[in-house]
Amino acid sequence: MGKFGTGQAIRRREDQRFITGIGCYTGDLHFARQSYLYFFRSPYAHGKVSRLDISAARAAPGVIAVYTASDFTAAGVRDVPGAALLPFAVGGPKDALQQPPLVRDRVRYVGEPVAAVLAETLAQAKDAAELIEFDVDELEAVVTPVDALRKGAATIHERAPGNLYGTLTYGNRDATDGIFAKAAHVVTIDVLNNRLAPTAMEPRGCNVDYDASSGRITVHQGCQGAHSLRARILETMDIAPDKLRVIAPDVGGGFGLKFFLQCETVVAVFACRANGRPVKWIADRSESFLSDLHGRDHASHAELAIDNNGRFLAVMATINANIGAYCSQAGSVIPWFGACMTTGVYAIPAVWVDVNMIVTNTVPIDAYRGAGRPEAAYLIERLVDKAARQLGIDRVELRRRNFIRPEQFPYKTPTGRSYDSGQYERLMDGALSRADWKGFEQRRKTSDESGKLRGIGLAYYVEICSAMGDEHAYIGFGKDGRLLVRSGTQSTGQGHETSYAQMVAGGLGIDIDRIDVIEGDTDRVPTGNGTVGSRSMVIGGSAIYRTVESLIEAGRSMAGEMLEVAASDIEFEGGDFRVAGTDRKVSLLDAAQASFDDVTRPDGVEPGLASSKAFAPEEGTFPNGCHVCEVEVDPETGVIGILRYTIEDDVGTVINPLILEGQIVGGVAQGLGQALGEHALYDPDGGQLVTASFTDYAMPRADWMPDVDFRYREVPSPRNPLGVKGAGEAGTVGAAPALVNAVLDALASRGIDHLDMPLTPLKVWQSLNP
Repeated sequence: MGKFGTGQAIRRREDQRFITGIGCYTGDLHFARQSYLYFFRSPYAHGKVSRLDISAARAAPGVIAVYTASDFTAAGVRDVPGAALLPFAVGGPKDALQQPPLVRDRVRYVGEPVAAVLAETLAQAKDAAELIEFDVDELEAVVTPVDALRKGAATIHERAPGNLYGTLTYGNRDATDGIFAKAAHVVTIDVLNNRLAPTAMEPRGCNVDYDASSGRITVHQGCQGAHSLRARILETMDIAPDKLRVIAPDVGGGFGLKFFLQCETVVAVFACRANGRPVKWIADRSESFLSDLHGRDHASHAELAIDNNGRFLAVMATINANIGAYCSQAGSVIPWFGACMTTGVYAIPAVWVDVNMIVTNTVPIDAYRGAGRPEAAYLIERLVDKAARQLGIDRVELRRRNFIRPEQFPYKTPTGRSYDSGQYERLMDGALSRADWKGFEQRRKTSDESGKLRGIGLAYYVEICSAMGDEHAYIGFGKDGRLLVRSGTQSTGQGHETSYAQMVAGGLGIDIDRIDVIEGDTDRVPTGNGTVGSRSMVIGGSAIYRTVESLIEAGRSMAGEMLEVAASDIEFEGGDFRVAGTDRKVSLLDAAQASFDDVTRPDGVEPGLASSKAFAPEEGTFPNGCHVCEVEVDPETGVIGILRYTIEDDVGTVINPLILEGQIVGGVAQGLGQALGEHALYDPDGGQLVTASFTDYAMPRADWMPDVDFRYREVPSPRNPLGVKGAGEAGTVGAAPALVNAVLDALASRGIDHLDMPLTPLKVWQSLNP
């Protein structure tokens, strides 16, 4: 085991309660005088409200209140926060297209909340909602970026004429144009990155409680950051900060979705404060499809300029990104943030990327696992494969010629990012060897003999992680001898209770079972920026590292007092403080107990050796890796079978290999889900979501998933004391391009060189039978 517990495959401590059914999620909470909230949602995609009659609903049995937008306006409740355009954007309004908690005078997507019914039981709330009378003067609905930009398309927001919210760019247009004009070869590609619904195992929900004696409101909500959620709620209504507490119980999956504030929580907080009793809202699965923030949905065009030696000279891309009907808290930032990775792992001297944020009559879009980086990796890796075919250069060799070399790090990309470290060629060679790339053609012949089409594909991804904010850690012993670790990050399945405890146990030389980890409570954890962008171990873990070191120094001072020597004469190892060169020692636990004595405790030492330190990265980290996928296609049915899947990853220093592999394989499942079946599809004529249930929305299935042959190589990042790079999104970033490249390799013998995701059996069969 390395310093601070690195490298040990410790089983997740939290899994025991999850698999035995004793976890506590938002839906498990029930309070005295509990009331239930249900939303009446718009069945129309676009229109001006002409009638909203709630009188019958208000008179229904068990109804406590029925709310509409006028109630919120009268109470001074503000719109849900949204991301404004960055200052250097071209065109568009400079402030965000914020969403009202309930529809005012115009609906903009199917499922938008129009009215909220609060009742004694959920059944009564639902029955009352059936009595609401609602009508609109319908307007044309536009649901894709292409349709929204069409001349004459209905305007969704007057402040975004032509439905273009704004454009953000990277690079030097004139320099890039000049390179393309002289390039020996230019390869172009157009790809769609399909829209996805997050479909977390635990639906969104909240249970908001009110304490009349203190006037405090407590929001219980499965989220990705209690402090971030609290701050956003405070933006919507006038509540004294000390009167609002947010607690995140166990969280059943987040994937970006649960980092953000949406309308329903604002309404629940308002209803709780207005009625002085607990208010519970838990989405059913249909509501989730209609109202959860979606992900992806890009239509992109890219071009690659190449010289006669197969060297990449420049890349140009236009990305039309659907942001939905309103700006979510990062909705207008994610497409631009992801586009900084347009050049991928290649030493490309010049770039020009313009990212158009486009408004449509769909539920807003925001971060979904990978948040812009899967889109960028998919675009460049599809483009490189096409370039290899067009130029007649082996696709492995073409990548090898253009990789950023180890001695070039830190490497400044033409989009302005500085990559920290990497050994791309070494990892690719490792993956290809384990995948038996050289023996593939013989396996293809075997498939040919059985009437199947076999293909192999690879993708080499790199992503930016941990580029957001700082994090503090708070660590100290209690009088009972237990150590409490508090962090403002938030586990949604990543295993923080184990990884953090493992680090601290290794650093302090104490039993891991003595350590408790607390997250997700704005009262118990003073600060926090949550879990998003694979930041928890890089930033939160580094804060814990520094805090452990600070606690050791506090213990050293306490031990010096106990042993009557200078603290500088004290060494710490294996959980003991020892006077250098002697056998005189005291344990860390004894020093912690002694620190509760106000008389003997030295100045600068807190009771329990309590310590707190922060960490803020100066730059992001850049995990990377090679995915190799081998498939077999049945031309009679279009069904794709994944025969082998190989990954060689560099995520920096690895804390817990078991948890790491779980994160990677889970990410691969989501990436393959997008590539093979998932698609949140709206009817272009009426704006209805036609994949609003698991019957129509094709989730990845167990029989889709191959056994993943995963291996990692540690190439530490120099940008944090642990050397970690982040791993929560890595599997998702590499999976889709690897799978699609493999399928297109299989279909190449039939003259098929392009398909857009998802590669459903029907789509594949139709391409083979035009």
